[in-house]
Amino acid sequence: MASTLKITFAKPSIPDAGVVVLLTDNTLAFTGTAAMFVERIGGISRATKVDRFTGKSSSVLDLLRLEDAGPDRVMVVGIGAAEEPVDWVKIGGYIFGKLPASAPNVTILLDLPSGPASADISADIALGARLRAYSFTKYKGRKKDDDEVVARKVTFAVADDAAARKAWKLREAAADGVDLARELVNEPPNILNPAEFAQRATELSSLGVEVEILDEARLTKIGMRALLAVGQGSSNRSRVAVMHWKGAKSPKVKPVVFVGKGVTFDTGGISIKPAANMEDMKGDMAGAACVVGLMHTLAARKAKVNAIGIIGLVENMPDGNAQRPGDIVTSLSGQTIEIINTDAEGRLVLADVLWYAQDRFEPALMVNLATLTGAVLVALGQEHAGMFSNNDELAGKLTAAGLATGDKVWRMPLSPGYDKMIDSKFADMKNTGGRHAGSITAAQFLQRFVNGVPWAHLDIAGTGMSAPQTDTNRSWGSGWGVRLLDRFVADYAEE
Repeated sequence: MASTLKITFAKPSIPDAGVVVLLTDNTLAFTGTAAMFVERIGGISRATKVDRFTGKSSSVLDLLRLEDAGPDRVMVVGIGAAEEPVDWVKIGGYIFGKLPASAPNVTILLDLPSGPASADISADIALGARLRAYSFTKYKGRKKDDDEVVARKVTFAVADDAAARKAWKLREAAADGVDLARELVNEPPNILNPAEFAQRATELSSLGVEVEILDEARLTKIGMRALLAVGQGSSNRSRVAVMHWKGAKSPKVKPVVFVGKGVTFDTGGISIKPAANMEDMKGDMAGAACVVGLMHTLAARKAKVNAIGIIGLVENMPDGNAQRPGDIVTSLSGQTIEIINTDAEGRLVLADVLWYAQDRFEPALMVNLATLTGAVLVALGQEHAGMFSNNDELAGKLTAAGLATGDKVWRMPLSPGYDKMIDSKFADMKNTGGRHAGSITAAQFLQRFVNGVPWAHLDIAGTGMSAPQTDTNRSWGSGWGVRLLDRFVADYAEE
């Protein structure tokens, strides 16, 4: 999707129209072009005293036209104490959120008190603005004033505008990937069924991603019986999309594989969910949405890595052909699964896709994402995604990437003691271990299908949908995980 926010970079100059944004820390000092602007306009220093503006982080001094000529509005934004680190992405989102809706042209003067802003700082602020700018209004036929999306242009006045453009290009790819993931999560389930989701994945081919779509006939031949069992009660047939990005110098370099749960709507099946808030279950494909957004980002910035994204796309419905509690299905791995609760369906989808991925591609590592358990919300709320891994090094790298991007993960335990909770009297395992340690037993289940490959499971039930409203996200579908995994690839997996 195209953003309504246009980001540009230019050499510093004193704007004579539109909205001008200045940044300052708690010293309330200005340098370079910003200092000249303050001197020319006048009144800003006095206004900081009158308003008791101290420059603390995420504070704003908002001034209307100060003289007959010049900008229509001046905003002075605080970034906090001079000696403290700044979350520039968050600052960018905060700035955009404070801009008046009627202001199509904005100039941000990035001569900070400590010196000219670096290319990375300006690009990070631009990223925050882009992330905040996203909105989903495509189905609003009669828009209210607050729903109107105004095309805006934000110009960053920086000393090294060429370097800033280069830095922004990488972040723009990430922003586009996040927006794509958000768009998919926000779509209604009558529009985004498995076939439509698969079709949208094929659009990545315009960026050089090779996309295979496996339909039910192919999945049956392959033997993905656990995945197919989830969708057998739906009139919308199941799909698996396999996306290949071949960015490494050699095709022989082992790929990194990302797997996403894509339940486009989850009624719970025969073990049907309560009616309250069931509409939220359109977001039970946020893991798959993240994988598609990530593959878009990697291809758009031409990442030097061989990466494969695989998403299992099903709809869990309770008709007369739906699977029942008590059924036993044979997974692609040959392991049998007793169905205790048909609402524990996502792990069945992932079981077959994970096995398929490790068997076909022999990857260097696998990471899967899934809105898998409500229990992870009880444990971690919406601040962190739950992370489970069979590999300490991989877990450490994902933790570091999460801290760097704000898509934070918290490692949770795996152990044989929990594994016993999913042993079955009638099959090799059962698909739920009961109420206690629900997120952990779900991860223990998945671990049986990775065959020793370095692997991490991210339970994003608290972060991927019905997301917290922050300075950089005002969307129900957050696009969580795209920036995390892009950073992971950039820092640890590229050549």
